[in-house]
Amino acid sequence: MKIFSYIIIAIAIGLIVFNITQVDFNQPFEGNSTIALIGIVSGFCAIVLTLVFRMSKIIEEKTKK
Repeated sequence: MKIFSYIIIAIAIGLIVFNITQVDFNQPFEGNSTIALIGIVSGFCAIVLTLVFRMSKIIEEKTKK
């Protein structure tokens, strides 16, 4: 499960980097820039959810002992 979470985080970081290249910083809320901003936010959400899941698994393992 640990490797899977690392893979998910790596994919999310890759998507964030790709979407940053798609943003037009002169008009960030028009056209494809809006979609790229949504992709950036969703990538950060995926990272946070994965980290919360990993922390819950660590806590679960410690409480079972």
